[in-house]
Amino acid sequence: MRIKACRKAHFNAAHRLYRKDWSEEKNFEVFGKCNNPRYHGHNYELEVGVIGEIDPDTGYLIDLKILKDYIKTEVEDYMDHKNLNEEVEEFKNLNPTAENIAVVIWNRLRNKLDPKFDLEITLYETPRNFVIYKGE
Repeated sequence: MRIKACRKAHFNAAHRLYRKDWSEEKNFEVFGKCNNPRYHGHNYELEVGVIGEIDPDTGYLIDLKILKDYIKTEVEDYMDHKNLNEEVEEFKNLNPTAENIAVVIWNRLRNKLDPKFDLEITLYETPRNFVIYKGE
């Protein structure tokens, strides 16, 4: 029987959506106010879902304390109160859209989790705008 165990988290971060190889006009046309050269911020809400089989010995899918610790080190400590474009290595040459942030989070957590688990990331950039990434 497969089940999904979830943990919620929160982090705040600033970013600017733009491409270095585009003109300021094209960046503004595509990204609008999200292209602000002085950056802008979001209060990101994160849901991490781990999917797999329940361990018959423990009754757990995963110890949620372990998942909490992974989220803290790999996401919260790494991204919270950071300028994503300037302070997070993955975004030095990758546009920090919600989609790309979710993929980066997935990759960082995937490297920590046992391969027997599937992983699902839901990232809310605003209460109405969110993305879901399952590593597909």
